[in-house]
Amino acid sequence: MAGNSKVAIYGAIAANVGIAIMKFVASYFTGSAAMLSEGIHSVVDSFNGVLLLHGIKRSRREPDEKHPFGYGKEVYFWSFIVAMFIFALGGGMAIYEGILHIQHPGVVNEDMRIWNYGVLIGAIALEGASFYVAFREFRKSINGNGIIAALRQSKDAATFAVLLEDTAALVGLTVALIGVTLSDVLDMPIIDGFTSIAIGLVLCLVAVFLAKETKGLLVGESASVYDLDVVHKILIENQNVLSYSHINTMHLGPDTVLLAMKVDFADEMSNPAVEAEIVAIEKNIKDKLNHISKIYIESTNLK
Repeated sequence: MAGNSKVAIYGAIAANVGIAIMKFVASYFTGSAAMLSEGIHSVVDSFNGVLLLHGIKRSRREPDEKHPFGYGKEVYFWSFIVAMFIFALGGGMAIYEGILHIQHPGVVNEDMRIWNYGVLIGAIALEGASFYVAFREFRKSINGNGIIAALRQSKDAATFAVLLEDTAALVGLTVALIGVTLSDVLDMPIIDGFTSIAIGLVLCLVAVFLAKETKGLLVGESASVYDLDVVHKILIENQNVLSYSHINTMHLGPDTVLLAMKVDFADEMSNPAVEAEIVAIEKNIKDKLNHISKIYIESTNLK
């Protein structure tokens, strides 16, 4: 999964760097607040991509004495930091710039207005390509679910962070294009400021959603309902299992799940037989759910 995340992130960084340069050039020549806000947004998105790559790299470190379960949650931590940057630097700065331009509307150079339209259309094309790459990688984990449900169920925080960023970018670009057009047609520069605020609010909403989802993973979210159903089925179909309880799971990273439970085996089974059955159950679970890589089964039969 991490490999898929990196593909989406590299695509997003490449697109955002190019888009940021175009937006700042257009903002310089036209004096557009919406374009400046969009430029800031693209810079933040580019930096966020670097943070996500850093998180993925750190999450791959091997377990050690201080972190026996590994560093998989690093990617969740950095995804949460990305949400904070989107909210504060992306949304906050866009709203701030919008308020300034409402208070002091600028005059757009009419000869340079073509810059706005050219850059926005080009940016939509580049951002659309980045969104396609991110969605293509994310779609592999949807399993027939709807997009919103899949976002909530996905444990690959890096990929859905990029997908949400790209979605916000496309919405922001569309809002910017509408705002710039209305500002020109109605000859009301103040609209540019309101457009910037609208872009900021979109970014803030995306940031809140991303922060909420990554927080759940960061503090220890359980495995999916599908995973738990598979584990229950394996135990129910095992004739040597009389009962089981205390099934606890936790995501240690996008591809690593911890599973712990108590199992009561048939009374006539000897200790060696129980131990062998535990090994067989663990193998069966890992064969069907290879991301459940750390399994701890406590037997009530061992003496």
